[in-house]
Amino acid sequence: MKQKVSLMLLILLSIPSITHAYSDYIIASGENIGITVKTNGVLVVGTYTVGNELIIADSGLHIGDLITKVENQKISTSDELLKKINSDECNNLNITYTRNNKEYNTKLRLKKENNICKTGLYVKDSITGIGTLTFIDPNTKIYGALGHEVIESQTGKIVESNDGTIFESTVTNIEKSRNGEPGEKNAIYDQNKIYGSIKENTIKGIFGNYTKEFDKNKLYKVAKPDEIYLGKAVIKTVIKDNIIKEYSINIQKVDNNDITKNLIFEITDESLINETGGIVQGMSGSPIIQDDKIIGAVTHVFVNNPKKGYGIFITNMLEEAEN
Repeated sequence: MKQKVSLMLLILLSIPSITHAYSDYIIASGENIGITVKTNGVLVVGTYTVGNELIIADSGLHIGDLITKVENQKISTSDELLKKINSDECNNLNITYTRNNKEYNTKLRLKKENNICKTGLYVKDSITGIGTLTFIDPNTKIYGALGHEVIESQTGKIVESNDGTIFESTVTNIEKSRNGEPGEKNAIYDQNKIYGSIKENTIKGIFGNYTKEFDKNKLYKVAKPDEIYLGKAVIKTVIKDNIIKEYSINIQKVDNNDITKNLIFEITDESLINETGGIVQGMSGSPIIQDDKIIGAVTHVFVNNPKKGYGIFITNMLEEAEN
């Protein structure tokens, strides 16, 4: 009997405990950033007729498909695709593409028009925009931003990517939000002043390695979901130049069951409402602070009430950043 008890105790003690690699204290940024996400191939974003003929119909390609190989050679940029098109006297090309994570092969029909070889396809190999940097882990130098995925606007699909950069961006003006019309930040950016690399584009945000120097003097404790309560909080964001300010909000709901829409909040800061009308595009990723703890990030606006928005738990972003 004693041997059985000892054996059971040994088994119980050998079960590993679940630990997280992220730090208990992190930098809550709020900085406006430029973002370029590179696609894992060449993305089909539209079609056109060539000589009044939709030649792309023969290939079976659809908007949103990702071309990954031409004549069994891997491609990742639009220029590489163009070189293949122009290298063989406008002969049809064997291509490989992915759709819904499945790989297919087809023949891309080409046709000359005005002595130019054409495909009937509009394509792109990267998406550029702006957003807000949420956090930097001072120990691992991993960052998180946006709190949601980067989506290609014409296809409405998440951009499959594990490559890209974040860089300097300066807010020039704000187009205010109105009921039914979300506004946006307008900004200029310098892609040569790189802040970090992008390693993941996920439904919980973009993540990567932060390479710019940062100030470790002010760190915020990471709040667990059960520490968050209804009531006052602030967001950190930029609405002019590169100036990060705090603006008051009110947490109205905490949802532990959703994957990304964990918080519902309302902006109560009159100065922010006067300047922006509420939440605008480009604020995604703005860190949410309560009692000097970072609890989450702004993700989406209520289109019919731009003073209200959703937020994601910071722990959800940090756990995704570990992957």
